[in-house]
Amino acid sequence: MDLYSVMLVDDEEAVRQAIAKKLDWKEIGFQVIATAENGEEALELAEKLRPDVVMTDIKMPFMDGLTFCNRLKESQKNIKLVIFSGFDEFEYAQEAIKLEVEEYILKPVDSEELRSVFVKLKEELDAEINAKRNQDKFYQYYLKSLPVMKEQFMIGLLEGRIADERIGEMNCSYEVNLEADFYAVVVFRTDTQPKGEREGRKQAMLNLSLKQIIDENTEKDTQMRSFVYLDAVVVILMLEGSAHFARAVREIDQICKIASRLLEINVTAGIGQLVKNLEDVSVSYKGALDAADYRVLLEPNQAIYIKDIQPSINHDFFLDDNDIQKVLKSVKLGQSHEVRVAVADLMNKFKNSNISLRRFQVAMLEMVTELSKLGRSYHLNLEEVFGGNVDFYQEIVSFDSLDDLEDWLINICMKFRTFIRQEQVDSAKLLTEKAKQYIEENYEESKLSVEVLCSHLNVSAAYFSTIFKRETGESFVTYLTNVRMEAALELLNNTGDKTYIIARKVGYTEPNYFSYVFKKKYGISPTKYRMSSLEQNENQD
Repeated sequence: MDLYSVMLVDDEEAVRQAIAKKLDWKEIGFQVIATAENGEEALELAEKLRPDVVMTDIKMPFMDGLTFCNRLKESQKNIKLVIFSGFDEFEYAQEAIKLEVEEYILKPVDSEELRSVFVKLKEELDAEINAKRNQDKFYQYYLKSLPVMKEQFMIGLLEGRIADERIGEMNCSYEVNLEADFYAVVVFRTDTQPKGEREGRKQAMLNLSLKQIIDENTEKDTQMRSFVYLDAVVVILMLEGSAHFARAVREIDQICKIASRLLEINVTAGIGQLVKNLEDVSVSYKGALDAADYRVLLEPNQAIYIKDIQPSINHDFFLDDNDIQKVLKSVKLGQSHEVRVAVADLMNKFKNSNISLRRFQVAMLEMVTELSKLGRSYHLNLEEVFGGNVDFYQEIVSFDSLDDLEDWLINICMKFRTFIRQEQVDSAKLLTEKAKQYIEENYEESKLSVEVLCSHLNVSAAYFSTIFKRETGESFVTYLTNVRMEAALELLNNTGDKTYIIARKVGYTEPNYFSYVFKKKYGISPTKYRMSSLEQNENQD
């Protein structure tokens, strides 16, 4: 049985220990996972551990129990709160009601009363969990999720990730309705750079526009499903008979020309082979991808059917995914000699296969295409990497020996490796410097937190914390505290401000908590530090 979690908060350790020992917590369905001695500490722990129930005293240093409960409710609306206090005053009870506190217990805490409170809390928590499992709520969630599930199902078909026996069931459950005699997958791809002055157009926006054009220009009696996937628009054609396929190919070819004219960019469609079963859609998808890749060798703005080009393909050799991934991994993570080894292994496979130079050039183009995708994933400007020359196809076909092409590919990989490595280093350093600058400019704000900072930087807290710790050797909290303490030293040394004013200037709303942190870091209170500093200055004079 899963246990509900409890956190105890009281400034007296003896009280915390006494309450923790008053009950057999496990027997009533709970476990005490943490204790805290003040509201500040408790808030930090609660954000990290997210307990089901918090039991807190009212009177505590730095942050009282009611303020703590109010702050906690802002971020964890469903948390259960139990307040215990030695003060039987109406104003406290009234404030507790506003905070939707479950129970208000007077000290000293009685074991039976405490047990009764937590038995009741368990019933409430159990009821809430059961409510979340309510069938109607899940059905509404199902309806909202249905479009996403439909798309994920079709992507699963493309990738061949769905067990054959589940395809029919999922097709029906998700209301995709992919019933047909034959299927063919079409992959619409565009040039990476638009023509004219539309260079700022985003690829995602471009694909959505292309999908709309496809949907609007498809004949009404043509059954198909279209969606955006992996920087392309994918169409699953559903045909009543193979005789309808020739007409569909002509229709797709015409759509390419319409889309090219409207979007002012080259649009090519790769068409995979006809298949009879949904479980073979992945085969057609692979063929469509292969056909689309030949757009670099053929005229743009047309439909390319894989069966039309297959007779010219040498089936005795292919560049498989393992070959590609080995080279890409060496470029991303390896040393220079590892890049050379990976390329050499690839080239030896070519040389031992006795393929024609033409087939070799096509394989090289496939490899460089994957390298370019890798570079774009790191936001590299290919013209900057290659000095303005990014016409790989012309360079590849200009070579007439395998050795020259091997040297050329090694050079290409090394250039990518250099720029990617610098981008990896620069992006982490830039993020860290931006964070440091923001902290320097905003440390006086008492509400400054890692969440506030990450919202400003537009990154996740988990990713930021990892990068910041790696670059600085400190956590965000430690770094912020050090900045605040250094600022406090400066104010103590150079101003006559009182301690509570200095506390506020460096981001602490509670002077006592500021003194607590200051003494914890420097081993001396702010007041004594100032007196010591003044005595040293007088002795020097």
